[in-house]
Amino acid sequence: MSLLRKKPIQAIGSDAAHGTGLKKVLNVRDLTFMGIAAVIGAGIFSTIGTAAFNGGPGIPILFIITAVTCGFSALCYAEFASRVPVAGSAYTYAYVSFGEVVAWIIGWALILEYSIGNIVVAISWSGYFDNLLQGIGIHLPAWLLTDPFTAAEQYELLQGQLAQGATLIPAQQTFIQTYEQAPVIGSYRFFVNLPAFLIVVLITTIAYIGIRESKKGTNFMVLFKVAVIIFVIAIGFFYVDTNNWRPFMPNGFGGVLAGVSAVFYAYIGFDAISTTAEECENPQRDLPRGMIYSLIICTVLYILIALVLTGMVPYTELKVPDPLAYVFEKLNLDWIGYIISVSAVVATTSVLLVFQLGQPRIWMSMSRDGLLPKKFSKVHPKFQTPSFATIVTGCLVAIPSLVLPSSLMTDLTSIGTLFAFVLVCFGVLLLPKLAKGERKFHLPYINGQWIIPAVSLFFMWSFRTRIIDAITHIDNEGYQEILFLIFIVILIVVSVRAFIKKLSFIPIMGALCCLYLMIEIPAMSWFWFFLWMGLGLLLYFSYGRKKSRLAQ
Repeated sequence: MSLLRKKPIQAIGSDAAHGTGLKKVLNVRDLTFMGIAAVIGAGIFSTIGTAAFNGGPGIPILFIITAVTCGFSALCYAEFASRVPVAGSAYTYAYVSFGEVVAWIIGWALILEYSIGNIVVAISWSGYFDNLLQGIGIHLPAWLLTDPFTAAEQYELLQGQLAQGATLIPAQQTFIQTYEQAPVIGSYRFFVNLPAFLIVVLITTIAYIGIRESKKGTNFMVLFKVAVIIFVIAIGFFYVDTNNWRPFMPNGFGGVLAGVSAVFYAYIGFDAISTTAEECENPQRDLPRGMIYSLIICTVLYILIALVLTGMVPYTELKVPDPLAYVFEKLNLDWIGYIISVSAVVATTSVLLVFQLGQPRIWMSMSRDGLLPKKFSKVHPKFQTPSFATIVTGCLVAIPSLVLPSSLMTDLTSIGTLFAFVLVCFGVLLLPKLAKGERKFHLPYINGQWIIPAVSLFFMWSFRTRIIDAITHIDNEGYQEILFLIFIVILIVVSVRAFIKKLSFIPIMGALCCLYLMIEIPAMSWFWFFLWMGLGLLLYFSYGRKKSRLAQ
């Protein structure tokens, strides 16, 4: 049996048209709102501060670069959505373009993206929620707000500071007291992140009940958080000191790129709406529009908020968990900080909802194809949602959120997402050509015969010093530079292919941009990614390959 056996587009469309039982209630406005809901979350309220700290006032450049990269990918997603208007997103797209084993790999990567991404978001939500409660005088004990690993690490750190004669602030002293008073089970202190667990349970329940209820909640939350962001931008511009924008790139272009993981994390999610294709009233028309509209709106808001943040305070002060609230509190505008805290809770809730909608539909698509047990494709007779898959998704996110820290998870989510983008971009090149009247969206064809090699040569010239150093000191280079050299080899090969085959500029450029962003992610995160992929392949060869419908 071939590992690269492909499922015809017609067969996938036929499967979707018979007996799915999903409600078709989403229009272009709903999809745009869902895209914004998925994108604007923890990234704009937290990770943007780290990116600004590394890149300085020039961080809007990185937002533009990332937006262009995501834009290329969005156009490729739109092309696939027009051709294959069914649930499954990049997994299904890979199935029709690359074949089964690649489809499994990308489906497994999407599970990583949605699961770990939502774990991170749930933990962030817990922090925002706690800040909100403290603002109204409610203080939950630390053992209900912190995972056991972070709690133990923090306690050890503070004890070390005390041993050295340091004076702790009241909050640190309170944490030590709370740690020592926490319940003890056996020889372990009992610590759980209860708010993170409860919000995932609530969101999973909403996703289980129905897509109509989910979209109403999403639309309301998007309107609220966008209104708050626009309000913050408008107020913030009155406090901008243009002197804070100089120097524009204090750490050079490399410093700007150092925030790539944080900034890209802020864009993760616009692709999630493609998983709802079977619940769209007109997926071939509305899915492409929804993805592109949401990406444009989010990019404009990100650039404006980055300019405001770096203009209000020096960029060196922005490496804090809540940069938006911080800058207004520093200016004695605490009431705005409280509004931001409310908005952060709402924003992260909307991200959780969209991702909890997306992942079960990936499970469902893989189950339909026989790669997972049939239980995962079961649709609830009343609520018309993938019921079992939704429950499994809830458990995979809720339980880890209860006891695990969020370290490394941002990078892992970014790798999974970028990997999906790369395959979608390259996959478009493998689709058969159709006449214009056969679909509602057309990916513009721009001949990349000369453009791609020219861009590649310019890139290699710009990074010539890094390339030479990596080659001449290959024995002493770390994994990061080895990844960079691998990218250079891929760049050369793709450029040659583009010249010979006159390949389309947009998908090639999208894939190359995503590949570059991937190699800038720390090498340690790659280790965990490949470990996850290895587990996925083990499951495929032990179950999916034999049970696949294409094997029957």
